Amino acid sequence: MFLLISFLFFLLRISPGDPSLKFISPDLSPKLAAKIRDSFNLNSSLVDQYKAFLINLVRGNFGISYTYRMPVLSVIKDYLPFTLIFSSISFLIQIIAGFFLALFSVKKINGAFDKTISKLSLIAYAIPSFVLGVSLILVFSSALNLFPSSGLSSFDFSSFSFFQRLSDYAFHLVLPLITLSLSGVAVYYKYLRENLEDVYNKTFVLNLRAHGFTEKEITRKHVIPNAINPLISVAGVELGILFGGALVTEVIFGLPGMGRLTVNAILSRDYPLVIGCTFISGVLVILSNLAADLIKVRVDKRLLKSTLN
Repeated sequence: MFLLISFLFFLLRISPGDPSLKFISPDLSPKLAAKIRDSFNLNSSLVDQYKAFLINLVRGNFGISYTYRMPVLSVIKDYLPFTLIFSSISFLIQIIAGFFLALFSVKKINGAFDKTISKLSLIAYAIPSFVLGVSLILVFSSALNLFPSSGLSSFDFSSFSFFQRLSDYAFHLVLPLITLSLSGVAVYYKYLRENLEDVYNKTFVLNLRAHGFTEKEITRKHVIPNAINPLISVAGVELGILFGGALVTEVIFGLPGMGRLTVNAILSRDYPLVIGCTFISGVLVILSNLAADLIKVRVDKRLLKSTLN
């Protein structure tokens, strides 16, 4: 985290552009312009800026956002909950859809369903999210007028009842969730299908069949537990990326999340807010990977023994 934040600090300041220029008019006096730059702590040397940044960082102070004129953490607090909820829903969709597709495919390996889903998964994984999002808007919003193209709620949202508001939220999130989840479904499907096929070909599965165990028992008690462990690591990385901000999806559909906040902060050269968003995203990635490792140890005790040895 320290290396990430330090690298980003210097990268932002050596990149072209001055964040104070949008607050400075040609009509202002040079003294007033210098005062504005000084309020952003941009007049001091790069080393002094970095020292001040580290001191504030240790105190948990990321500074004041240039754009919002509020503490960075206060700004992030307004946008982070949506990304956490949105990403969690997408994550569940990816896991559940990928799991059942893989399970159905591996039961009839090289069948019509298996071949079709395998080819479609490659296509889904290869399509960039911005292409998919724009295509969905063109087809389902502009052409067919079935779903809204942007935003999180309708204009008359305040007059809705509780359940109508939930329905309205869900209606607005259909296209964004498809955009965010489709490539993830393909990833989980591919990993799990290969793992399931590999486990099904193990000798112990043949031995279980010879002893009279049903296919349902073999799959539920023996195949899935052995096949799902490698998938947990992939899920930890994917969840961290989702929590870090579904950047492209949130920008395309105008959603009030961390991804959109980060992009706006970069475009407006809001240095403190960019660093704050990156820091929170990095923490979420690390926590997601840590959670995945703990779950793997919980599922497979052999990992703990090998680590201790």
